[in-house]
Amino acid sequence: MDQSVFRPASSSTCEVVCSSCNLREICLPVGLTRAELAHIDRRLVTTRRKVARGEMLYRAGDRFEALYAVWTGFFKTCVSSRDGRDQVTGFQMGGELLGLDGIGSRRHEVDAVALENAQVCVIPFEELEALSLEVATLQQQFHRMMSREIVRNQGVMLLLGSMYAEERLAAFLLNLTHRLKARGFSASAVLLRMTREEIGSFLGLTLETVSRTFSKFQAEGLLFVRNRQIRITDPVGLQHLVDGAAHEK
Repeated sequence: MDQSVFRPASSSTCEVVCSSCNLREICLPVGLTRAELAHIDRRLVTTRRKVARGEMLYRAGDRFEALYAVWTGFFKTCVSSRDGRDQVTGFQMGGELLGLDGIGSRRHEVDAVALENAQVCVIPFEELEALSLEVATLQQQFHRMMSREIVRNQGVMLLLGSMYAEERLAAFLLNLTHRLKARGFSASAVLLRMTREEIGSFLGLTLETVSRTFSKFQAEGLLFVRNRQIRITDPVGLQHLVDGAAHEK
């Protein structure tokens, strides 16, 4: 792909219409009727922006003005510690929202970085609030997405607080494949967009522990690993690891 067409957070001139988007059933407009979709078309999303791999969509401290629905590509969110290290707080893919961290303080609390060439739909927050008053279903769906984000954060706390390394990695891989399957991708063959170091940062594990655990899973026949290509060969076995952790705690 010609990398020159991707610029950091550059605007696209294409018209964005939610009603014809192939991600609408997993994105913010899910559940809206045709009439409701027609009402929000060309209003909910003002533009689509391209973000090149490694570039930031926004930085911690930036003024919060909009939410961003991932249209293509993968992102990570992270916070920087005082010693310069990045702590990964999440990974986002198509149909998921970025920017929820900024609603409370009106400043973004994390950095959002593209893990590959990506595009996002820009949703000005003031327009979203106005449309939510006009379309009750949109408001309900937004609340559901915020609720899922809270539950996700609670799940991460459980992962970090009560699971061993093998259980953490198994839970991460199962969650990732479930999300990809919901988007029409294979539930067994995965190309990891994130590095092992980034996975370790998210899971609270060292790079060495992540690599060692991947090797252990492969030796036990749970998956096959080749660089960033992963094939889940025993999803039931991975689930047993996670279920066993839940029963032991």
